[in-house]
Amino acid sequence: MITLRGLTKRYGETLAVDGLTLDIKAGRVTGFLGPNGAGKSTTMRMILGLDHPTGGDALIGGRRYASLRHPIREVGSLLDAKSLHPARSARGHLLAQARSNGIPARRVDEVLESVGLAKAARRRAGEFSLGMHQRLGIAGALLGDPAVLIFDEPVNGLDPDGVRWVRELVRARAAEGRTVLLSSHLMSEMQLTADQLVVIGKGRLLADQPMEWLLANAAEPSVRVYVPDPEDRETLLRHAAELPGARVEPGAEGRAVIRNSTAAEVGDLAHRLGVRLHELHAESASLEEAYMELTARSVEYGTSVEYGTSVEYGTQDPRSTRKAGV
Repeated sequence: MITLRGLTKRYGETLAVDGLTLDIKAGRVTGFLGPNGAGKSTTMRMILGLDHPTGGDALIGGRRYASLRHPIREVGSLLDAKSLHPARSARGHLLAQARSNGIPARRVDEVLESVGLAKAARRRAGEFSLGMHQRLGIAGALLGDPAVLIFDEPVNGLDPDGVRWVRELVRARAAEGRTVLLSSHLMSEMQLTADQLVVIGKGRLLADQPMEWLLANAAEPSVRVYVPDPEDRETLLRHAAELPGARVEPGAEGRAVIRNSTAAEVGDLAHRLGVRLHELHAESASLEEAYMELTARSVEYGTSVEYGTSVEYGTQDPRSTRKAGV
């Protein structure tokens, strides 16, 4: 388990990490999310002893990284896949790590095989593509068969097959009872991979919740409908706009989205109105939507993006837009 207690990091007047307190538990994949500049990489570096906290503690199994007797056997990490000597072969790079940590050479060949680099084992790392660097970095993280894994953007540069492989790898390791901390900007992939989500913004903790809870509570429900008859569609959308908190977004060719409503509410409404529906589909909130809601005020570098148009019936100006920074 990774334990953070009041973890703080200042760079001069800049507060990069602001009193983070949380437990990253074993047996699940914990996704680590936040906008650029939120403090994710700094937090990971402090966990691994690469940066010294200004205050608080980052502990692995109750100890600081620097006090671990055999760190590579207890913690495997990938922060920068290209931080290695380009003239060394993949096998030579891993073999140096293995020998300095009392790990047998056969383990090097095992991890190279497991990450798909067995045939490239004697090629110089400087000739590798970004995806191959990522695979080699993951091999290094697995070398000591550690109980804790920390990955920063591990799927960067990988093809779809490689992305799926990383997903299955980290989920399998978590299922074995290991602690897995995974940072990524790919929301769709994180939604498929993580069990628990930690979200930070401007160095502060915004959320530490199971994936299911975050999706259910951090973004509004919505319903997609298709009404073939134009008059029926107008009737349904006019009355749907009167539902408490609902927002209506008309689409093309008889389609529409009704925000902040459930399929049961819209279905019952259509039944009462005698409106014929060809589609009634409850849309689950995406992690991207939940993330944007959480971090809307925590973006350091961003632009304004228009997410959609809502029609408010019975007003002079029928259009209103919701904007959020990204």
